[in-house]
Amino acid sequence: MVNDNKNLVLILLVLAMFTGMTVEISEGSTTVGVLLLLSSAFLLTRINFKDLSDSGLLKTSKTQFILGIFIVLADIYWNLKKGGEFGTLDIMAVFFGLSLVGAQLRNIDIVRISKFGMYISSVFIVLYLIFYTMFAFLNIDFMHKFDHYFILLPTVWLLGLTGIPLEVVATETVRLSGVEEMTVIIGGPCSGLYSMFLLIGIVLGYSRIENMDGRRTLKMLGFCIAIAYVSNLFRVIVLYLTAYLYGQETMMEVHTHIGWIIFAGVAALIMYFINRQK
Repeated sequence: MVNDNKNLVLILLVLAMFTGMTVEISEGSTTVGVLLLLSSAFLLTRINFKDLSDSGLLKTSKTQFILGIFIVLADIYWNLKKGGEFGTLDIMAVFFGLSLVGAQLRNIDIVRISKFGMYISSVFIVLYLIFYTMFAFLNIDFMHKFDHYFILLPTVWLLGLTGIPLEVVATETVRLSGVEEMTVIIGGPCSGLYSMFLLIGIVLGYSRIENMDGRRTLKMLGFCIAIAYVSNLFRVIVLYLTAYLYGQETMMEVHTHIGWIIFAGVAALIMYFINRQK
């Protein structure tokens, strides 16, 4: 029981740090992002997984090793050729490639990190391609509707209870009159789906390696996604309040860091729920 509790604490800390890494590298401080990545990698080596040899996780493959190198080099080459910036999907693709490579090495700690990284990154990539790429290709207007009905309207209504003036001027845009007049766009990363995708990957990876039963896994997924959604609403409200009280520049600074910090704070609630399900 003590080891299980320790594992859960470490998993949730890794979740918070890994979420922070993706945000910091793509939108904030690269240095902070790298430090968070290294810290999460170190914490993964402290997790006492069950015997990996029993589940076949130590099997190696030259094909996967070559494929991993190809994915990393192809993503880097594509972005350099197009002159674009590395986005969250690019980071996940590179992370998946590096995980494929690391899973073929003989160091047990590296294998643990890599196998877990494969679950996180692959789940994120699949969900990203479904919700952001396939839906767009099929002209399914899911993202705008989700941002409008599940993020923007609830946060505007909640903040409106305090008397702060907010006006919905578009599907994902509100006008805010505080220390300065401004418009705030609630879309893209503000939907909180990136964090949910990462969370799902963490839970499924942990479930697979720990051989958890399906019922407990579903409970973990349901509760964690609910917590992720509520915490994202809180994050958006904090951004509104920051913009109202201190202006747009301060709001953008807070926007860069607040998401993964909130995840670190709710990790304790998630751990409490998971422990109750034992």
